[in-house]
Amino acid sequence: MIVKHQHRSILLTDYMSQVEPTDKMPTEDLQPILLGLFGEVGSIMATAKKFHREKEAYAGYRHAVEEEFGDALWYLTALCRRLNIRVDEILSEAAGGAAYEASVAANDLVDSPISHVATPLAVPELDPALLQLGEAAASLFKLRNSAEDARSVLVMFSDWYLRALKAARVTFAEVVRKNIAKTTGRFLDPDYSTLPTFDHDFPLEEQLPDRFEITMDQRGSGRSYMRLNGVFVGDPLTDNIHDSDGYRFHDVFHFAHAAVLHWSPTFRSLLKQKRKSNPKVDDAQDGGRAIVVEEGLTAWIFARAKELNYFEGQQSVSFDLLKTVQQFVVGYEVTACPLRLWEIAILRGYDVFRQVLANNGGTVVGNRTARTIEYKHLGGAKP
Repeated sequence: MIVKHQHRSILLTDYMSQVEPTDKMPTEDLQPILLGLFGEVGSIMATAKKFHREKEAYAGYRHAVEEEFGDALWYLTALCRRLNIRVDEILSEAAGGAAYEASVAANDLVDSPISHVATPLAVPELDPALLQLGEAAASLFKLRNSAEDARSVLVMFSDWYLRALKAARVTFAEVVRKNIAKTTGRFLDPDYSTLPTFDHDFPLEEQLPDRFEITMDQRGSGRSYMRLNGVFVGDPLTDNIHDSDGYRFHDVFHFAHAAVLHWSPTFRSLLKQKRKSNPKVDDAQDGGRAIVVEEGLTAWIFARAKELNYFEGQQSVSFDLLKTVQQFVVGYEVTACPLRLWEIAILRGYDVFRQVLANNGGTVVGNRTARTIEYKHLGGAKP
């Protein structure tokens, strides 16, 4: 089974192999997978409910429903993996009935295009299809105690999954493509050699420095000052809030964006290294609106981080936070960066921020080649 998208075909077996490394859940315990699958079916229903309520005002309906169907497919695949049953075979069996029309025979779907997956002849009503999908999902809970009838209940669930997919008027190919991008981008460490740099084709004076050291220190006035190569840059900052929280040092996060993501319109503006040789890039990617987006995103993440002791002791950040980050930067070049890279930038940035805050200053060392950011005491030594 293959997905076709923009002249590129994806076998369902490719989907299975690509998402398998993203499955970090216990392999011997079905319960988290069953709960996850049931929860995703509920999310599909919640999305449909919002569409009923808000109609055309629900601008994100298609994206949301594609994402939820993709998540349900991920859990279905994970469940099949634990039961030693191939999900491509289950989907083929589900699509092999008389109620389906296919461009290839049902027993050939395992090695056929996902875009050729059999679809219901009639478009079912959305609400009844979703209710049947919910009942089919509930029937999977019996697998906790016995896998004797696993294949038949999986086929029944997959049948209603395909029917609900068509009722929601989204394509299986798009669901698969987006789920691969989402799960691999979130859970797998990126290959740095394949990541975008955004400015390597521009003149040297329009490139962010490959390595930088910026000294931050707080004066008696409570304001923080920054120096690059001994020269003061930017404006002195306070926390701009009644209860002091360290936001005066928030430029650390822009430095983290620049070092790890290779993106920071704020830092680029601070260094006067906008890409003016290309007026369109200068206006759309380095202009005032892009700066406001980064500043707003930084402030929003900071508000969440305060509730979590600035991510101290955390090895990850929530998927919901990362998805909001992704929505924040839609339309800007940094959307090419996977969510896992954003997670690295956030966690490393806050690690340095906590040290700057604890010492009322320090030196921030950014390395774009290694995509790292580190802290040095004002005396020069790393902690």
